[in-house]
Amino acid sequence: MANPTPGAEGPDHLGASPQPQAGTGGHPDDRKNRQAKLQQRLRHHPVVLEEQARRAQSVQLRIADWITAFAGSMNFVYLHIAGFTLWMLFIESKPWPTLTLIVSLEAIFLSTFVMIGQNRQGAFQQAKADHDFTEQELELKTNTQLTREIHALTTELHNRLLARH
Repeated sequence: MANPTPGAEGPDHLGASPQPQAGTGGHPDDRKNRQAKLQQRLRHHPVVLEEQARRAQSVQLRIADWITAFAGSMNFVYLHIAGFTLWMLFIESKPWPTLTLIVSLEAIFLSTFVMIGQNRQGAFQQAKADHDFTEQELELKTNTQLTREIHALTTELHNRLLARH
């Protein structure tokens, strides 16, 4: 049996699972399935998607992302272990002055990439916080307006019911 595509049922329907009976809380597996489907639909924050699109357009940012991803991997560590071992055994005799220079320069560049990554992360977090603040303020205004309208309707109903008696 094929799984439906996420979002195929519409934004307000989480799947074809039966609704839980009143007072039972529903079956735990049904709840888990509904939560999993919801998480699929809400996979990424809008700011994340915007940042990914922006980074994909810039060659420099794609190169920086690739270098950062590679430098943070175990393949990077293994490559350096092998490279340093070969260098120390076959290319240069003690005390390895050229290797020391290369490693120092590499450390400078890698620390620069770390700082670039931290700056990017800080900017991303600020953009996400700004987006979330704007959305929360809009939701608060909407809820306030709805509360006022409900209060007005309740007051009107109350006055009409009192007027009949």
